[in-house]
Amino acid sequence: MEVMTEGPSLLDRVPDIYDRMCPSRGVLEHVTSRWGVLVLVALRERGYRFSELRRRVAGVSEKMLAQTLQTLERDGFVLREAHPVIPPRVDYSLTPLGLEAAEHVSALAHWVEARMCAVGEAREEYDGRATRA
Repeated sequence: MEVMTEGPSLLDRVPDIYDRMCPSRGVLEHVTSRWGVLVLVALRERGYRFSELRRRVAGVSEKMLAQTLQTLERDGFVLREAHPVIPPRVDYSLTPLGLEAAEHVSALAHWVEARMCAVGEAREEYDGRATRA
């Protein structure tokens, strides 16, 4: 009996981020989205329960957090551990691959934080030029 597949596997192609059909673009989008970055950076600190993580990542809706966690879990970055207790308890943490990704996006996120004054100055300069033109 022949097994049907849905198309080429991620492993069937040589990754090329500049190729519009490269699956790495989807993964890049997952880890660099606003919520993806914040979830990865938070989980780099420690493991969290869902409600704790939602409080840590201020502004994320329950739906967006659930979708982000599910996507990052599917990509192999997040580990979801459901404990058979009452009330139910689910913990989220990073896999080794997730820790590696979190280290990279964390460096970028903290660099952005540190350079906000320079960004603000650049914006003011740009806006000043735009209003004079």
